[in-house]
Amino acid sequence: MHIVKDENGNVIPHGGCEHTHDCDSAQAHHHEHAHCEGENCSGCQNADPKQQLTALLTYMLSHNQSHAAELDQMAEKIRGAGMEAAAEQIKKGVDEFQKGNMYLSLALSMVKESK
Repeated sequence: MHIVKDENGNVIPHGGCEHTHDCDSAQAHHHEHAHCEGENCSGCQNADPKQQLTALLTYMLSHNQSHAAELDQMAEKIRGAGMEAAAEQIKKGVDEFQKGNMYLSLALSMVKESK
């Protein structure tokens, strides 16, 4: 199994590789197998592309949902500090995040169902 970590150090597994190595946050965001840097990454090259895409899209969707939740909490703090207009703008941004996440979720379902 090939393991990458997000910017918070959380492990994000995606199957297909026969070895394990860690990636830093920049590599996790731009997950290309070129980051192996000296390691024999032939196991990655033989991985099922659909499985890799599904894992990466699942991660990206979860990541976006997490950011939307954080922004929603931030809006509440800003609202509590008396900055209603700024909070409202953040809430509008969160609504757009959620709309984008809906499309990502639909795409993920389509990728999972494809042959």
